Amino acid sequence: MSFIKTRKKIVSSAIASSLSVIAVNAIAQDQVTKLETIHQDVVTEQAKSLKVDKSANSKFIAPLLDTAKSVTVIPKQLIEDTQVTTLSDALRTVPGITLGAGEGGNPNGDRPFIRGYSSESSMYVDGVRNSSSQNREMFAVEQVEVTKGSASSMGGAGSVGGSINMISKVAKKGDFLEGSVGAGTDDYQRITLDGNKDFGNGVAARVAVMGHHNNKAGQGDDGAEYARFGIAPSITFGLDTDTRATLSYYYLKSDDTPDSGIPYSYGYNSVTGKNGVVGKPVNVPQGTYYGWLNRDFQKQENHIGTIKLEHDLNEDLTLSNVATYNKSKNDYAWTQPDDSQGNVANGKVWRRANSRITDTDTFSDQLSLKGKFNTGAFKHNFNTGIEYSHQKTDIGAYDITDPNTSVINGGACALPVSNGWCTSLTSPNSRDPWLGSISENKAKTTQTSKNTGVYFADNIEINPQWLIDLGLRWDKFDTELLYNQEATSGRGAAAVKIPAGTKYESDPDFWSYNLGVTFKPAKNGAIYASFATSANPVGINAGDGDNNENIGTGTSASINELKPEEARTFEIGTKWDLFDDKLNVTAAIFRTEKQNTRIAIDANTTVNAGESKVDGFELGLSGNITDKWAVFAGYSYLDSELTKVAYNDTASQGKQLPQMAKNSGTLWTTYDLTNQFTVGAGAVASDKVYGSSNNSIWVPGYVRYDAMARYNVNKNVDLQLNVNNLSDKRYFSKAYASHYTTEAEGRNAVLSVNFKY
Repeated sequence: MSFIKTRKKIVSSAIASSLSVIAVNAIAQDQVTKLETIHQDVVTEQAKSLKVDKSANSKFIAPLLDTAKSVTVIPKQLIEDTQVTTLSDALRTVPGITLGAGEGGNPNGDRPFIRGYSSESSMYVDGVRNSSSQNREMFAVEQVEVTKGSASSMGGAGSVGGSINMISKVAKKGDFLEGSVGAGTDDYQRITLDGNKDFGNGVAARVAVMGHHNNKAGQGDDGAEYARFGIAPSITFGLDTDTRATLSYYYLKSDDTPDSGIPYSYGYNSVTGKNGVVGKPVNVPQGTYYGWLNRDFQKQENHIGTIKLEHDLNEDLTLSNVATYNKSKNDYAWTQPDDSQGNVANGKVWRRANSRITDTDTFSDQLSLKGKFNTGAFKHNFNTGIEYSHQKTDIGAYDITDPNTSVINGGACALPVSNGWCTSLTSPNSRDPWLGSISENKAKTTQTSKNTGVYFADNIEINPQWLIDLGLRWDKFDTELLYNQEATSGRGAAAVKIPAGTKYESDPDFWSYNLGVTFKPAKNGAIYASFATSANPVGINAGDGDNNENIGTGTSASINELKPEEARTFEIGTKWDLFDDKLNVTAAIFRTEKQNTRIAIDANTTVNAGESKVDGFELGLSGNITDKWAVFAGYSYLDSELTKVAYNDTASQGKQLPQMAKNSGTLWTTYDLTNQFTVGAGAVASDKVYGSSNNSIWVPGYVRYDAMARYNVNKNVDLQLNVNNLSDKRYFSKAYASHYTTEAEGRNAVLSVNFKY
């Protein structure tokens, strides 16, 4: 608990340190006649633009304009303009992405849905899979790349609706120091520092540091609270030489009081004793918090150590190897606002305790050869390689006991309100005294996954007007789930005992591929058609995330025989660079079909029997309309259908996929009123999102507005004010399949001092 007591001191100390750095630099300015420009290669026009021409992922072997796939890049400038601090915040600027609540009702971490399908297992950092459950930060991120559509041939297993790749800040040429100190409503405090030093002789070092604290906007001191600290140092050798090496480390520690969400509106039939679903979230005041401050917590830690080696064999071929070790922890005891047995209908909420202790260790190695060659008149840009990863996840939980009930397993509001387990639906007291105890029960299960993949990708230029994209990948995915303790699967009469020592195994191998054809009627434009596949084996998250992807789902012996889920995406699109290549415009129509979907036909049996499809189109706009006017906008239309469901789930047949909005749009635009003063505004709009496959519960659609104003004090320092959710709109950012939905933050404002030297 020491970190809880000192976390505000950490942020305050970091802010004080930052202010001292600014002061030292200001004094240094007064002592010289001219400030030396020491970051000339760092803050380039590309870095200042909302348009990105080339992916930072080495597996993209052609510029984005010539790539036969939908790719949205959240650039550094957009991150700075909007002052987003988490990956979830950043992804709201991309249409077609919906955030989902944790499987099992748990706050496990980031769970984005791209084009209607979960991408929790398709998260990458610098091209390396990073699928452990965590709430990701932006302090050490240069840009975020969202690849849409099936793409297992690029990244391996997963990638049904798309994938997300975070590009890290690492050491580079040039000297610079930049950062931000921010304070705002809801006890918001944040400090970031990013410094790079070029020592010459091809050696450079960089470090990014962050301290952060805030309460959830609209809940005050009696609601959710977030605190974290991070540091990301790196050093590079051999800059501008044939052989280069980069060593980097990333550390993030979070200590949060999580938000328990809002229950759905339920009715209670006193005759049948069953719930009846009304649909949308219960109508209670905005900012209502059902958590229990003296009991609830969520603690996360994430370490990533990376060694990247590159060697130019000649001017056309580069050999590289990336070795990564990732250690993550996600521990929590968290209130789920339980709606069982008519509690909500009776004006009460049961504070059911969900808990988990997760420890994940992952090692991965990627060896690749990238380059170009010619075969006759054809020009090839290619990337080929082999990848290996080993992930081990220990999952346990907390034993939460109470002196009145011995062990609490949930249920109706049977205990006295004073006990704290039951609270008012309309006016809950988050400071009810906690009379119970919490003890660790670690490593109930251990899941181990080994993945070996071999791939080849080639972009072939037939002539300047015609390009062909080819990709092929083979994966071998071995997973084992071991029960270290006796467990129970299912409920009531369907409950099954699983003895300690029981193992479930899965070891499929599979092929993935993609094919794309691009026609360039002009140098600045492209029209393309593409086809790509993906495969999603059981165990892809190694037990740390979406239960639908974990070996052991249903805990029946048949899990051993389940095939990987399969998907394919057909897409036709066009991309154009306009206004002297300053503005990029994209449009695409597509269909994604998913087969072999794993569905539970009862409490203990899972089968490959489900099918679904999503038809849609997307529009995108990024860059500058004029030298002073920048824009980043998009629109997505998704028409989905559950085409085949479990035989005993006829209510879901033909319904819309949950966790996706049929229509969604985003807009961010800035305008330089003068050389010193810039204003910006944005909007995020979404249709209703269903939480359940039978579409019986949902969260309403919404439009949220944001605004920004920035004043350049001088060439090194600016003041920036961001006001988010201007109208204080009450809306919901996540819809779980039952029980609850997550309410988004209310109106909040942040004033930042940003500096660059």
